[in-house]
Amino acid sequence: QVQLVESGGGLVQAGGSLRLSCAASGRTISGWHMGWFRQAPGKEREFVTAIRAMGGRPTYADSVKGRFAISRDNAKNTVYLQMNSLKPEDTAIYYCAAPITWGDYSNYARIDYWGQGTQVTVSS
Repeated sequence: QVQLVESGGGLVQAGGSLRLSCAASGRTISGWHMGWFRQAPGKEREFVTAIRAMGGRPTYADSVKGRFAISRDNAKNTVYLQMNSLKPEDTAIYYCAAPITWGDYSNYARIDYWGQGTQVTVSS
């Protein structure tokens, strides 16, 4: 049974930074493209970023490009999301998910595993 567990969320002022972690257990994630999604109150879940199985150039939603950075450590079976220059509109629950279909990031039907989410709140 695969489990994804996010951590690192919290309350931060606008302009601040947070680093989220997604620790996987139950199998290695090294062969999976991994992604982060978020859902704000009253809004649909949206794609944030994804990283290929063996690293390489990630992809980002336009809303976070230049501010967020995804990375992975396959030896630790963990994916990270560094969030800088946070804005109030980044407030949401952030979810880790796998496996991601490269180029079809929001095809939720092909995502088998989701974490429980971690709350990020950015105050103005």
